[in-house]
Amino acid sequence: MLTYIFLLACFLFVLAYLTYGRFLKKHFELNNKNHPPSLHMYDGVDYVPAPVPVLFGHHFSSIAGAGPVLGPIIAGIAFGWGPVWLWIVFGSIFIGGIHDFSSLVISLRNRGHSIAEIANIYMSKRAYHLMLAFIWLLLVYVLTVFMDLTASTFKLNAGVATSSILFILLAVFFGFAIYRLKWPLKISSVFFVAFLFFFVWLGQRMPLDNIPAILGDKAKTWDIVLIVYCFIASIAPVWILLQPRDYLCSFLLYASLIAGFFGILLGGLPLNYPVFTGWSSSEIGPIFPILFVTVACGAISGFHSIVSSGTTSKQIKKETDALPIGYGGMLIEGLVAIIALSTVMVVGKNSSLSGAAPLEIYGEGIARFLSIFGVPEKFGFSFGLLTLSAFILTTLDTATRLARYIFQEFFNMEGKKNRYLATLVTLFLPAVFVLINIRDLGGNIIPAWKIIWPVFGATNQLMAGLALMITAVWLKKKGKHFWFVAIPMVFMLAMTLWALLLVIIQYKFSLIGFIGAILLFLALMLIIEAIEIFEIKRRAKNI
Repeated sequence: MLTYIFLLACFLFVLAYLTYGRFLKKHFELNNKNHPPSLHMYDGVDYVPAPVPVLFGHHFSSIAGAGPVLGPIIAGIAFGWGPVWLWIVFGSIFIGGIHDFSSLVISLRNRGHSIAEIANIYMSKRAYHLMLAFIWLLLVYVLTVFMDLTASTFKLNAGVATSSILFILLAVFFGFAIYRLKWPLKISSVFFVAFLFFFVWLGQRMPLDNIPAILGDKAKTWDIVLIVYCFIASIAPVWILLQPRDYLCSFLLYASLIAGFFGILLGGLPLNYPVFTGWSSSEIGPIFPILFVTVACGAISGFHSIVSSGTTSKQIKKETDALPIGYGGMLIEGLVAIIALSTVMVVGKNSSLSGAAPLEIYGEGIARFLSIFGVPEKFGFSFGLLTLSAFILTTLDTATRLARYIFQEFFNMEGKKNRYLATLVTLFLPAVFVLINIRDLGGNIIPAWKIIWPVFGATNQLMAGLALMITAVWLKKKGKHFWFVAIPMVFMLAMTLWALLLVIIQYKFSLIGFIGAILLFLALMLIIEAIEIFEIKRRAKNI
């Protein structure tokens, strides 16, 4: 049964790319005669054209952080796998894919500008500043959640920490080999990917167990290391770390996809978890609207529009590459989410694993899939954790760079020294969140990511609704039909505003509640701006 459900999802994704993808390509008039920003604005740091395999690796590794893994697992345990499966498949096809693709194309048509700058061009100066502030706060949440998750992973499995550090060093050498020594990409890929998988094995032989426990917790030590890493990654040229690291990371992703794909097809694993467990969960709340903000990235994610218009649009080589990278990338991320959900589907309702942390459920699931090929479960578990941490690390360095762009854009800061200052300011709040002890409503100390995840999900998905709103405005001003964007936009705005309001009610006057209220205010102001634009257009048409 699990096999048939999985194959149905794969079939729907392929069908959507061949049909709906063709419609999008035609409607947005992709044309390779239009020179992308990476060519006419080349600077060797941010604007650098990249081949499709390299850029797809960067883009996909950046958007496929913990969201498409943790979200489906958390929601699947809470509500059953059925509603989560439906949201992942149809959300990716009709909402998330459009969101990612349109954000990328609009940025390509506007000199690689961010989605906020697009709001400035097609809406107003006020909308521009509101959007910049909203995006920057969202990225602070992204950095906090993913930084803390990575530190927790390194603490759980010190061998993964070793492999991750070796992986970063390998990526730097790969960047020099490709861009400075001019080694052929195919030959270099074989050589460096072999080392990548060797480092997965080596990490378990040389775990970094004996690090000091700063502030009484080894996870805090790793948080500090990650803060330093994010600072360096934000200011380094994209060719030396961002592009090569994400390209190599994509092979970990492909391996995990293959493991999941064939493990599900050939494993004969039973379908143990209920298809539906109820309309509300005592852990995370009611299925409406919580499902649609918990499965962050698996069906749609506002963070994707920031990546598409922030780094990807500055590296795309020709306009038609936007379809496989933007729309295709989202569909494959949906497949990752389905595989993550499958690790829940094979868990029994009363199994001890059903109460485990999402990281452990995913690691155990990948271990089961790999065991079909005779891979030891310990190695499979470590591989699953490394794959997840690699996704998160790529999101971390991309998010820091994007937040740095946004901060500099907001204050009109240029120059090398300002890059350093913008990065330091960006990392300040995440550093505070991950280094202090955060308590839940019962007074118990819990990981930062766990308490921030609900507001992160609501904020992230609200950003997606706002990005769709900007796309609708852009299409309207171009004189094109925009109904296929407007319907998802209204749905996402309704679900996410509802969810954010629930978060504010729950956390009241705490820091999280206060920031949630600020985000809600910014979002409402942007929605009013968009309504005014459409109202002006309607009145002008009636005159």
